[in-house]
Amino acid sequence: MHTTEQKIKFAVTGCGHIGKRHAEMIVRNPECELVALIDVKNQADLKIGHFNVPFFNSLESFLASAIEVDVINIASPNGFHASQALQSLDARKHVVIEKPMALKKQDAEKVIYKGLNVHKHVFTVMQNRYSPPSVWIKELVESGTLGNIYMVQLNCYWNRDEHYYTPDSWHGKKDLDGGTLFTQFSHFADIMYWLFGDIENIKSRFKNFNHAGLTEFEDSGFISFDFVNGGIGSINFSTSVWNQNLESSMTIIAENGSVKIGGQYMNLVEYCDIKNYTMPELKQTNPGNDYGAYKGSAQNHHYVIENVVAVLKGRSSITTNALEGLKVVDIIERIYNSQ
Repeated sequence: MHTTEQKIKFAVTGCGHIGKRHAEMIVRNPECELVALIDVKNQADLKIGHFNVPFFNSLESFLASAIEVDVINIASPNGFHASQALQSLDARKHVVIEKPMALKKQDAEKVIYKGLNVHKHVFTVMQNRYSPPSVWIKELVESGTLGNIYMVQLNCYWNRDEHYYTPDSWHGKKDLDGGTLFTQFSHFADIMYWLFGDIENIKSRFKNFNHAGLTEFEDSGFISFDFVNGGIGSINFSTSVWNQNLESSMTIIAENGSVKIGGQYMNLVEYCDIKNYTMPELKQTNPGNDYGAYKGSAQNHHYVIENVVAVLKGRSSITTNALEGLKVVDIIERIYNSQ
C-alpha cells in the first residue's frame, strides 16, 4: 500500500494518440509521476519531448533499466496488449491495459492468472463508463425503474478511411488490430455488458464494403442475440460511413419506458419517456475529443488514472476490473466466431 504522500510512478508503453493521452493525464495528476515513455518509433517523430522523461525503444530495455516504477500503462497496438501485460506483471508491476485487454479470451485469462499469482492489479480502460449518460442509464437499469428489458439496439456508424488505415500503421492488420469490433467499438460492447450482462444465441453477418486493400477484415456488420438475463439485442456497426462519423447510439425498449442515448460518442440523451419518472439534469459531457477527427470519447482518461491512484492508496476499488475486460474480449470473440 502506498502512503498518502508517496507519488505513484507510471511508465507508458505505446506513444500514439492514446498513449500520449495517458501520459498527459499522469503528468496532470498531483499524486502521480511519469518516469518513462516507451515506443518502437523514433522519439523525435513521436513529438513527446515536452514530457521530459527517459525514453526507451522497448519494454525489455525499460524493465532492465532499474528505473523505479509502480504501474505500466499499455497503449501499444492491440496485438501486443496481453504479451506486454504478462511481461510487466512478471516484473512485479501493476498494469493498466488499454482496450481491448487482449485479442483472445485465452490470452486475457493468462493475464488475470498472472496478476493473481504475483499479487498485482490489472486495470482495464473503459472510460466511456464515466460519461454522464452512461452513469445515468446504469442507475436507471439497476434501480429497476425501467422494469424488464425487452430490447436493446446498439448502432455504431463511423468513418475510418485511408487517412486512418495508412500502410505503415498497425490499424487494419488482423494480428495487431483484431477487427473493427475490437478497435473501434469495444467500448460500446463494454457498456452493453456493464448494463445488461452476457449474451447468447449470437448470429452475425459481416461485409467489407469500401476497405478492400485497407483492412484484412470487415468494415460493417449486423449482430443479433439474446441477453442471458432476458430480452433481445442487436449491434449494427460500420466504419464505411462517408466523410465523417455519423453516430454511436443505444436504444432501450423496456417494460416501463424507452430511452435513447446518441450523438457521435453516446454522449447525448436523445429520448427519455419512462412511467412516473422525471429525468434529472445531467452534467455536461465533452462531445468528442481534442485531437483530431478520429478516436472518440478519450476525454475521460483522467478518471482511469484517478482510480488507479485511489486503489493503490487503499481509498477505492477498481472501477473496470480485469474480469470485465476479459468478458468484452470473450463477447467480441464469440461474435466473430458466430458468422
